[in-house]
Amino acid sequence: MSAHIPLLTVVPALAGPLTEWQITAAYIVFAVSYLAFALGKLPGMKIDRPGMAIIGAVFMVALRIVPASEALRFIDFSTLVLLFSMMLVVACLHLSGFFDWVTEQIVSHIEPHHLLPTVIFITGLLSAFFVNDIICLVMVPFALLATRRMGLKPLPYLLAVATSANIGSVATITGNPQNMLIGSFSGLSYRSFLLHLGPVAFIGLCLNWLIIHWMCAGDLAPGDALVAGTAVPQISIGQLRKPAIVIALVLAGFLAGVPSAMMAAIGAALMLITRTRNPRQVYEGVDWGLLVFFIGLFLIVGGAENAGLTSHLRDIEQRFNLQNAGIFTAVTAGLSNLVSNVPAVMLLKTVVPGFRDPHTGWLVLAMASTLAGNLTITGSVANLIVVERAHDDVHIGFWDYSRVGIPVTLVTLVVGWAWLIWIR
Repeated sequence: MSAHIPLLTVVPALAGPLTEWQITAAYIVFAVSYLAFALGKLPGMKIDRPGMAIIGAVFMVALRIVPASEALRFIDFSTLVLLFSMMLVVACLHLSGFFDWVTEQIVSHIEPHHLLPTVIFITGLLSAFFVNDIICLVMVPFALLATRRMGLKPLPYLLAVATSANIGSVATITGNPQNMLIGSFSGLSYRSFLLHLGPVAFIGLCLNWLIIHWMCAGDLAPGDALVAGTAVPQISIGQLRKPAIVIALVLAGFLAGVPSAMMAAIGAALMLITRTRNPRQVYEGVDWGLLVFFIGLFLIVGGAENAGLTSHLRDIEQRFNLQNAGIFTAVTAGLSNLVSNVPAVMLLKTVVPGFRDPHTGWLVLAMASTLAGNLTITGSVANLIVVERAHDDVHIGFWDYSRVGIPVTLVTLVVGWAWLIWIR
């Protein structure tokens, strides 16, 4: 099932060679930036990941490691357009009441013992086609509302939201930011991505259901149903007609082979055509910090590549045989937990084009960087969103999460690796 995939030229050639001090400076900026990405902030300072990305990018340009006249050429705008457009689409869906309607249908029509698989597969399905971090913002209130009404303990269902958002998002290019990067760098089509990794997501969600049901069996028994503190808003079908049509068109375009960034941008533009909604409400749903982080990261990694990082990574690739899918899965998963998945993908994208089978290499990179996010509570932004959104109602500790996250991660990574080896 493998095929030759045309690769994009991401890093332009320098106008002239770097001096020795510029090369040293490039590696210092790169190392300090990735240290901040790994720790979440720069030690002793209040500089978060987006802030560090800005600082690192500015230094790369100021020190002329990345020529100012060529800086824009280092930024992959198709990735930024896709991410921004999908954020707008999901924000419009949220404001139109789509997710409230889904909540109403589920809460009104299922029994308590059906709630766990419902949460898992609804979260996974939505995360497959929309950005998983945003879906977590929507599904946490739903899980809390549903468990409150049914007299259930919310912890297993919140863990299901976090883990399922990561697993479901592995299926498509639009599932998460790192997949968007890989889709742009690799040239993989939306349909090919879905055909190869959709089964991994489905099997992973089934395994997630079994593991959570096993590990949290004592917390799944229903108690006394409580009166909901907040009623589910009543949404008319008429309100959902336009969003439904636009989403259908966007998904059809993805599957038909229209470039993902262009199709998502068309969908966002259609969603913004309205006579009733203030566009500022839509813009509030955009994670501007993530977009800034991406721009800075493009320049930081581009500067390091200009300083010779690519040749060093290729030496490492040959020494440790990263072309072996099992080894590459383990390295990607480890690095994703060390520095976060987006910086890991930005780093490892350099070595994949040199693989004997880059098609499988890109798929392994997408699979491992995404599923690795379930390992710990800090493994992905989706996990942190769930913890923070549920904080007032439920405390999710490190072990509360890890007793589910660790087995889910290990099992799904093995399944993903075996699947990709079998179909290549």
